[in-house]
Amino acid sequence: MAASNPKPRVALIAGPTASGKSAAAIALAQSHDGVVINADASQVYADLAVLTARPSAEEAAAVPHRLFGHIDAADAGYSAARWAAEARREIAAAHGAGRLPILVGGTGLYLRTLLDGIAPVPEIDPAIRAAVRALPVADAHRLLTIEDAEAAARLAPADTTRVARALEVVRSTGRPLAAWQRECVGGIGDAIDLAAAILLPDRETLFARIDARCVAMFDQGAIDEVAALLARADLPDDAPICRAIGVPPISALLAGTADRDTALARLQLDTRRYAKRQYTWFRNQPPDKWLRETLSNGLIDSLASLLRKEG
Repeated sequence: MAASNPKPRVALIAGPTASGKSAAAIALAQSHDGVVINADASQVYADLAVLTARPSAEEAAAVPHRLFGHIDAADAGYSAARWAAEARREIAAAHGAGRLPILVGGTGLYLRTLLDGIAPVPEIDPAIRAAVRALPVADAHRLLTIEDAEAAARLAPADTTRVARALEVVRSTGRPLAAWQRECVGGIGDAIDLAAAILLPDRETLFARIDARCVAMFDQGAIDEVAALLARADLPDDAPICRAIGVPPISALLAGTADRDTALARLQLDTRRYAKRQYTWFRNQPPDKWLRETLSNGLIDSLASLLRKEG
């Protein structure tokens, strides 16, 4: 008999939006006494259950779900590092209860932070951050080519957020961001036995699901959700949830600057574009040993086979 693996097991189901991850995670949890742990940046917020395609009440009741809708929209300080800390606690709690933790989501940054750790970059000097963030992205990228050529070559010149981050780090710390990232701390990847699979349906099927889901969102309360969100007096102007896919076009609809068809078409387009980026990331960035599947049934079977193996 093979020796038992001393590392605790964790399952992971990743992939683009509308790929069928949530249903697959529930099915796996039902067959393996699992706990579904959210790894999607939008689904942590309480205010937009429909627009972020959070599991329904019936789905959430079928198996334990964690880290879904537990953050108030006015909380502007939520981050990948904070999520990773919460996910570590939920994974430990599941193991303590003798259950299988099942991570499910499409936010690559969250998963990478949890598994690989986070770069120990010191606090950025506020004056440096303000100066960098005030620069047009073209100027910031030009300066980055001088101060951190490696980062400039790696980043798209129009990627405002990442270019600014790289420039403020090298200016504030005197070290390139990549040097800090090589010193990542806090990751659990080496401490667990990970059974990971990525769900990548063919794109035509995926985009058809997205378009149909967006129609359902409009019919099932997404517009009312955004109206209630925007009516909150305590919502900061820079709250991350205000940039969530669907909020800008529905805001335009509510303001009377776009009609329903236009807002719906924009939601569909924005979601398809987001799914394309996710698709590319999940196809190319995770380790080769992570399974790639096109159908949810195949993914569940493959993960179940991995989980039956003993190290």
